[in-house]
Amino acid sequence: MNTQVLTRRPHFRDKNFIPPLENGDHLTQQEFHRRYEAMPENVKAELINGVVYMSSPVRVKNHGKPHSLVMSCFGVYFLSTKGVMLLDNTTLIVSDKHEPQPDVILRIEEKNGGRSKVNDKDYLEGAPELIVEIASSTASYDLYDKLEMYQQKGVQEYIVWRVLDGRIDWFSLEGGTYQRLTTNKLGIVESKVFPGLRLNIKALLNDEMDVVLSDLQIGLRSKKHREFVRKLAK
Repeated sequence: MNTQVLTRRPHFRDKNFIPPLENGDHLTQQEFHRRYEAMPENVKAELINGVVYMSSPVRVKNHGKPHSLVMSCFGVYFLSTKGVMLLDNTTLIVSDKHEPQPDVILRIEEKNGGRSKVNDKDYLEGAPELIVEIASSTASYDLYDKLEMYQQKGVQEYIVWRVLDGRIDWFSLEGGTYQRLTTNKLGIVESKVFPGLRLNIKALLNDEMDVVLSDLQIGLRSKKHREFVRKLAK
């Protein structure tokens, strides 16, 4: 009896097979994006300088709570400032080597003169005006590879909350280099890009949100914030 031997082509040779992302992979932005779109929705990955970084599970104190507090503050500013957009964990296509997914983005909309745009596939491209990342400590790549990338690509303000260190670093792009903004005697830092956005860093770190929001309201009632809103509306 004749026996026909059937062979099956290995899946990794299938032209339709999309390899999964692996931590440390070296990929172009286009290949990273192709693989990322095929991954499960609960997976978070970033491409920084051509290297894939896969996120660890998110803890409450080290990430979840600080992230929610930042979103609460920026949400109040966003709702009071027509012409800006607030984004949470949104893919940002920066270049052929960089595709981060920042924790928080605050941007001026392109129709109002912003530096980033939403492309035809609903992803953000370019250099949004302000980015926030929640990091564990100074050892995080948020203060090294990401900082260098955001600086090089022209993100005007960059905030890193170092949870384990109990510090919030607020950087402003001055002459192409990030300079750390200092707090005033009340512990407040004011944005140079978004007039009226002022955060009481000391109160935020101490979980005193009533103080944080009260100080933010002072900024939102200021003349410079009203002028900024009028400028965006032109």
